[in-house]
Amino acid sequence: MTDLDGLVPELLEVLDTTTREHHVPGAAVAVSDGDRVIELATGVLNLNTGVAATPDSLFQIGSITKTLTATLVMQLVDAGLVDLDEPVRTYVPELAVAEPGAADTVTVRQLLSHTSGLPGDVFTDFGRGDDAVPRYVEDLKNHPQLYEPGRMFSYCNAGYSVLGLLILRLRGLPSWEAALREHLIAPLGLTHTVSLPEEALLFRTAVGHVGQVGDEASGGQRVAPVWQLPRATAPAGSVTCARARDLLAFVRMHLRGGLAEDGTRILSAESVAAMQQQQVALPGRGNLLDGAGWALGWWLSEQSGVRVVGHDGGTVGQNARMRFLPGKGVAYALLTNGGDALPVFEAVEHSVFGALAGVEAQRRNMPPSPAVDVDVRPFLGSYESVAQRVEIVRTADGGVQAVLTLIGPLAAVLGPDSKQKLLVGYSPNSLLDAEPEGGVHLEYVFPELDGDGRATHLFVGGRMHVRRADSGSD
Repeated sequence: MTDLDGLVPELLEVLDTTTREHHVPGAAVAVSDGDRVIELATGVLNLNTGVAATPDSLFQIGSITKTLTATLVMQLVDAGLVDLDEPVRTYVPELAVAEPGAADTVTVRQLLSHTSGLPGDVFTDFGRGDDAVPRYVEDLKNHPQLYEPGRMFSYCNAGYSVLGLLILRLRGLPSWEAALREHLIAPLGLTHTVSLPEEALLFRTAVGHVGQVGDEASGGQRVAPVWQLPRATAPAGSVTCARARDLLAFVRMHLRGGLAEDGTRILSAESVAAMQQQQVALPGRGNLLDGAGWALGWWLSEQSGVRVVGHDGGTVGQNARMRFLPGKGVAYALLTNGGDALPVFEAVEHSVFGALAGVEAQRRNMPPSPAVDVDVRPFLGSYESVAQRVEIVRTADGGVQAVLTLIGPLAAVLGPDSKQKLLVGYSPNSLLDAEPEGGVHLEYVFPELDGDGRATHLFVGGRMHVRRADSGSD
């Protein structure tokens, strides 16, 4: 193992090489070991302008924002204003879904741990006003519940917008962003964390990049047509921008038991510990995307026998990762703006955790050889979430495949085209992509069977999908 100073040359080489190889236009990373921090950057923020990325550059952090929202909620717990096991309707009485009464028992704890059963990927745009989040929560009454509260895990963006409304109501502030600035950004001394476009313009700020077939000179990358997602899902991660060092200041507050660098108490030590306690184990084997379990806002895993805590984030053409080792005092935040970011994440984590803590980077799921012999008949059928339909069907040669189709608001934006993916047996209750997409073999987990021996739900990509129909074949 080495120290931070010894890590710098290796990490810079890793960052430069992997971003170039995987067509990531720009990246910035910050690493901390105890109270010391190093920062590095490479590439450009915008392929059209060629503006260089620097350690002070802002990138969109996506769903890493959920850890900020969870911390704001736990501050309310510390103040005696919120009970984690109280129904959310105590604080947000207008919360409802399409089925009358289905959301009545959803608790704050269930929202934080993605076990509420609320429809997760609702991205309806309600404009730029301070009323965007309240209008979004009011609109959830038009969407169906996935499952009864507390029954299982399904990653839920909508639940964090509900928490955002809870925060602004109990703080008596006009918006979630105002609560973020007053109760986290200011007391932590974060100088490069913003949410609104007019704030981001004051900084050196990245734009996202997306694939473009046939443009080999840029690795198939072009500036994304949209810079920011709707403000209605701001508390879930649609608008926040930050530099990597600011994210580490937030993480190090959690590593210090709730104290900012200047000694300001941001969160009680009890709430910091509670946020890292596993609330739910995820179905399947757990991998680098879904992890092994979920706490109150944090993703959990174990690598080399060491506990890992963190969160990932993704917006249009930007991806971010934040990880820390509570038992080692080591953390990193890595921000990117396009290309294939996953190999960059893996290489940086291998370098940082390996050099500073002797911890291996998490491995990807890989198809077993030979494939596990699985009876797929209970799994055949059509499953839906609010944003995707997945059909598990037989192929002409007797194999099995998934047909994935976007539905709902996302289909209107990205198109409803379907893609077909061959699957192989992975465990008695799961299948795996035979070929990777973006370097990842997704696991398709069927956690429960009904009285007729058919799977009731499909868990894939972190989301639970409800069975809607049989496949029409065996």
